[in-house]
Amino acid sequence: MQETRFIHIAQQYKAVFFDSYGVLKNYKGLIEGAQATLNHLRDREISIRVLTNDASRSQEQQADSFARLGLSGIHPDEIVTSGMMAKHFLEQKIREGKIAYLGTENSAQYILQSGLEHIAVRDIDLEDLDAISAFVFLDDEGFDWNIDISKTVNILRRKVIPVIVANSDRVYPVSRNDVSIATGGIAELVENMLNKKFIHFGKPDSQMFIYAFDQLNRSVTVAKEDILMVGDTLHTDILGGNRFGLDTILVLSGNTRKESAANLIESTGIIPDYICPSIAL
Repeated sequence: MQETRFIHIAQQYKAVFFDSYGVLKNYKGLIEGAQATLNHLRDREISIRVLTNDASRSQEQQADSFARLGLSGIHPDEIVTSGMMAKHFLEQKIREGKIAYLGTENSAQYILQSGLEHIAVRDIDLEDLDAISAFVFLDDEGFDWNIDISKTVNILRRKVIPVIVANSDRVYPVSRNDVSIATGGIAELVENMLNKKFIHFGKPDSQMFIYAFDQLNRSVTVAKEDILMVGDTLHTDILGGNRFGLDTILVLSGNTRKESAANLIESTGIIPDYICPSIAL
């Protein structure tokens, strides 16, 4: 598959869905040319949405984070997070008891605003689980890896409750060559240990795409063939976009490196419609 320039492809569409980390920004800051590209798309009246598996911050916090990096003009309403999807689920489905969580207090404050009490894994008494009505994997920080992951396993062995994974990402890049384990990776480890399947939010699952598509169509009329999904990861961004029926473009500025892209596409069978180095003009 030949590499191509991003803007030559993107300007053929009415809307572009961007992943965040690895597409608009990475461990060094903004992706070079991101502001110029977004300005160019807006000048052509192409709608923009940012779909991120970051569950630790609200839409407003995400927009502020972009602004601090120097990327201006992204409105909170243009951002869709996996945390939003998890939050909506909890508000609708969990009506009593305490919600246990693995993650930071900041992410808990944002997502667990359902009127129910929430409690960190570290504060749970394994001999007193009666009040625990749901469990949420929120973040890869804010807990003791040596103690609290094992404690999580034992909580979920002892009590059958809904388990929500607010971020499906398995890893995220921390440098050009290295990654760190993300929330989805921790949850998958626990799933395999318990031989259970949890409720996952975020790409590649469809909830974020459905929400973004429906929200977009409240202001403009677009069909799926009018939308381009841009991502740096085959198993989340590209697979999710393909499943939802969108055209997809893989950028090589994040999780997927140029030297391994062809082999990964062949081995996974997850095939983007296009490949380009980054979103730079």
